[in-house]
Amino acid sequence: MQPTLVAVAHGSRDPRAPHTARALLERVRELRPRLDVRLGHIELTAPLLDDTLGELSGSAVLVPLLFGRGYHVKRDLPAAAARAGHLLTRVAAPLGPHPLLVEALYERLLETGWTPAPGSAVVLAAAGSRDPDSAADTRRTAALLSERLGGVPVTPAYASAAAPSAPEAVRALAARGHHRIAVASYFAAPGRFAGQTAAAAPGPAAAPLGDHPALARLVLHRYDEALARPVHLARPELLSA
Repeated sequence: MQPTLVAVAHGSRDPRAPHTARALLERVRELRPRLDVRLGHIELTAPLLDDTLGELSGSAVLVPLLFGRGYHVKRDLPAAAARAGHLLTRVAAPLGPHPLLVEALYERLLETGWTPAPGSAVVLAAAGSRDPDSAADTRRTAALLSERLGGVPVTPAYASAAAPSAPEAVRALAARGHHRIAVASYFAAPGRFAGQTAAAAPGPAAAPLGDHPALARLVLHRYDEALARPVHLARPELLSA
C-alpha cells in the first residue's frame, strides 16, 4: 500500500480555515483517488497532528501546508514523526517556493481584476517568521512571482515576526511612484493574519490560495518527492524546491 499522505495545516481559530484545508484535500483525492489522504493540525484545530498519526499504521508522508522552512517544518513536524514511533514516516518539504505555488498566486491576483500595467506593484503578504530560511523562501517566491508578472515589482511583507509589515511595504512602493498596488495573499486559508494584511491594500487584495488546483498538484508533488528520498531524512530544512 502507498504511504498515507498526511497534510499538516497550522491550525486557526477562524472556522473557515479547516473547511478550506478539507476542500484542498478533496482536490488532492480527485487527482489520486486511491491514495489515503488525511489532515492534521499543529495547534488550535482538530484533528491535531498527533491524533491523526495515532490512527494510522504502516507508513506516512507528512506534507506541510506551509510555505517556507520555518520552525514548524524544521522542528514540530519531525518531532511529531518521532513521537509516532509505530509509523515509518517521512517529512516532505514545505510547499514553497515552487512554480506551481507562483501560478496559484498569479491566478488569485487576476481573479481580483488586477492586471500588470505601468505603475503596478504587488505586496506578497505572508505570516512571517524569525527563521532566516523562511524569509529567504518568501523572498524567492516574490522574485518568481515578479518574473511571472513580467517584471512587476513584488515586495514581501509580513503580518508578524518580521519586517516590513504590509502597510509599510505599501507606503514604500507608493513612495517609489507605484500607484497600482495589489496585495497577493501568501496564506493557505482565511484567518486573522490574512485579513489583517488584506486590509492594508490600497487596491485589489487577492484571496488566500485555498483549494486552488495548482496547490493540490503541488501537495502531491511534495509527497512524491518525499517518497523518492531516504526514509530517515531528519532535516527537512535542507530540502529545496
